[in-house]
Amino acid sequence: MLQFISKWVQAKNKKSGRSGNPQSSPQASGPVTLQNIQDQFKDCSDLTHYTLPELQADLLFFDHQLDPHAYERDVLRPLLNITKDELEQLLRRSQFVAAKDVVNTVHGILNGYVALFLPQGVYLVDAYGPEKRSIEQSESESTINGPHDAFNESLGTNLGLIRSRLKSNRLKVLQYTAGEISKTKICVLYIDGIANMEYVQEIENRIKAIEFSSLYDGTMLTQLIDDFPNALFPLFQTSERTDIAVSKLNEGKLVVIEEHSPSVIIAPSSFFEFFTTPDDYYNRWVVGSALRLLRYLAFLITICLTPLYVGITTYHYEMIPENLLISLTESRSRVPFPPIIEALLMEGTIEMLREAGARLPTKIGQTIGIVGGIVIGTAAVQAGFTSNILIISVAMSAIASFVIPSYIMSGSLRLIRFGLLILSGMLGNFGFCAGIALIIIHLAKLTSLGAPYTIPAAPVKPRDWIDIFIRGPFWALNRRPAQSRSPNTKQNKMKK
Repeated sequence: MLQFISKWVQAKNKKSGRSGNPQSSPQASGPVTLQNIQDQFKDCSDLTHYTLPELQADLLFFDHQLDPHAYERDVLRPLLNITKDELEQLLRRSQFVAAKDVVNTVHGILNGYVALFLPQGVYLVDAYGPEKRSIEQSESESTINGPHDAFNESLGTNLGLIRSRLKSNRLKVLQYTAGEISKTKICVLYIDGIANMEYVQEIENRIKAIEFSSLYDGTMLTQLIDDFPNALFPLFQTSERTDIAVSKLNEGKLVVIEEHSPSVIIAPSSFFEFFTTPDDYYNRWVVGSALRLLRYLAFLITICLTPLYVGITTYHYEMIPENLLISLTESRSRVPFPPIIEALLMEGTIEMLREAGARLPTKIGQTIGIVGGIVIGTAAVQAGFTSNILIISVAMSAIASFVIPSYIMSGSLRLIRFGLLILSGMLGNFGFCAGIALIIIHLAKLTSLGAPYTIPAAPVKPRDWIDIFIRGPFWALNRRPAQSRSPNTKQNKMKK
């Protein structure tokens, strides 16, 4: 009976991942000794152990986490050039911080500190400085006029880029940690006296509520703090450009920077902000307004053109002018498929070409996109798989989607186009109108950090339209957006 109970206990412990021996895995407790810390990093072959017998000292660190110059200047050279009697004086320097406990020591080593073990205690020395990418131009957000520097994966570098543009003690930085395993640092930036503190408190609560093992990028974080995780549209704007982040801070919004992420999060965000670029402000206001209106036109083309073609050619031939109807009939006379199948085939092909071009090396990807589109389009028409007019419609929709500045928003619009295609193919113009109505209803109920997503269109804020639907002259942009709910609404002071 005892043997049966013993086997049952062992099997249950094995199933739950527990061992019968309490010492089989190191615990983050006990005295801060070299052996205890080494047990914490058992099977970590990249951990470096360096011994100084003359001082009875041991060093533990990850060399790939260190700045070689800082390590040599602050740790190695001072220890090699002193005697045992001079050690006490060296330890009085500010860079030598006494370790509190095992958890503090392990956390320090993981964050680029050198752990110094001596008979009189354990000390941590900051020598963090891993290899990082230099400041370069953003590839996903190209610019014609204006600054070309962009964020990279270094949290310190990104904070420095913003601080270099906002030299004010009113710029506040709050730091948090998320990810049970990754322990990713997250910084929330805002300007005191301009940002609404309710937004600051709300985003703080959402970050603290995250229960996730590891965070890898800021776009992952946006999905964990979304108001509506199942929304079709991105609820937070992300950007790799420094000037965008700084301008949003001046508008009273928050900027969230995640460690190891080259893009920052802007909160709260409006649907219409995804159609604006900094180039609008670097051009003359008339030119900037024309370009912004062009993007809204491209938005309508990319979601409406192909679904309207399918709905009209399937159910509503009477809407087509007579001259065009003859040409359309001749073009479709050899096509064996109904318009919806024809459109889905071509739209699917375009999306595969787009994805292939994005995943292949740059030079090859451009060749695949251009040559593949021309060859497949021409061959499809000659083989009778599709009509010339549909090729034009699909091509115009694809080109219009590239006009949208935000890649994340562009992806959402392409997905919506497929939904409208299916509704138009099944129900004609009624299905198309029903789909548009559903999109508007979906947009109207969305919020970003609790703020209306469709502001200033709904709720209506006419004074914000001058910087949403057009780009007004600078003398007219004298108030911060209503979505920011800033306690200081006055933004610019200049005469006409």
